[in-house]
Amino acid sequence: MDLQDLLPTDIDWWQLLLALLVALATWIISRFARRGTTALLRRAPGISTAVGTAIAQFVGYAILLLGFGIALAMLGANVQPLLAIVVILGVVAILVLRGVADNFAAGVLLQARQTVRIGDEIVVEALDSVIAGTVTELNARAVILHTVDGRTLHIPNARLLSDPVVNDSTRGARRSEVEVRVRRDGTTGIDGVLAPLVDAARTAEGVHRHEGVRALVVGVSGDRLIARLQFWHHPLHGALVSAAVVVAVFDALGALGTTGTVTSVPAPPPLVPSDAV
Repeated sequence: MDLQDLLPTDIDWWQLLLALLVALATWIISRFARRGTTALLRRAPGISTAVGTAIAQFVGYAILLLGFGIALAMLGANVQPLLAIVVILGVVAILVLRGVADNFAAGVLLQARQTVRIGDEIVVEALDSVIAGTVTELNARAVILHTVDGRTLHIPNARLLSDPVVNDSTRGARRSEVEVRVRRDGTTGIDGVLAPLVDAARTAEGVHRHEGVRALVVGVSGDRLIARLQFWHHPLHGALVSAAVVVAVFDALGALGTTGTVTSVPAPPPLVPSDAV
C-alpha cells in the first residue's frame, strides 16, 4: 500500500515529510518566540504580567499560523485567501498601532539604557515652555511627571528619545546660585565682604559640604559689589535650599552692618546701569 491509496491526491511522501518538518520547526520557533517575548516584556516598564502573557501568546499563535500555512501550501492546499486576510489584518494593525508600537519600543530602550528612572527630576520642553518635574511612573506608553505646582504631565516615550531631555538627578547633586548686591563703604576689600557671605551660604540647611560654595564677582564699583554664590544640593531640593541660602546670606549682611539685596532669581540688567544697590 502506498500514499496514493491512503490519500486520493498527488501528494507524495517527500511533500508530507517536508510539511511535517516545517510544522515541527514552526512549533519550536513559536515556543522560543513566546519565551523571548515574555522575557523582553518583563524588562519593559509598566506592563503587567497578564498583559505580557497575552502579548507573548499572540506572538506564538501568529508564528504557528504562518508556519502551518506554509506547511499546507507545501501540500498543495490553496492558502492564498488565508494569506491575503493575514496580510490585510497585519497592515491594519500596523497602521492602527503605529504610535503605540513606537512608544512601546521607546519605553523598552529607556528602561534598558536607564535614561530616566522613577524619582529622577527631569526638564523637558512641553506646552510651549520648559517644564521640570519628578518622574513618578514609567509605563509602556509614557513617562509620568509630577511638577512642583501640582500638575501631572504625560510625556510619550518616543519624545524622550527624539527630543532633548535634562536629567538633574544623574549626578546625585545639582548646583544652584543666588545673586548678592552689596553696598560697599570703600574700606573693606572684596574678599572681606565675600568671605562671611560664603560662610553663611555654607551653613544653610541642605547645602552640600563636600562640593563647597563658590563666589563669583560679576560686577564691582566704588560703592557696590555684585556677586553670585554657587552651591550644591540634592537634585529635588533646589527651591528649599535656595530659600535657606537667601535667608542665611541676608542675615550675614545684617551682621556685617551693611545693606544689600539677595535673590535666587537674578533680574535682567537695566539698559542704563546704576550705582544703586
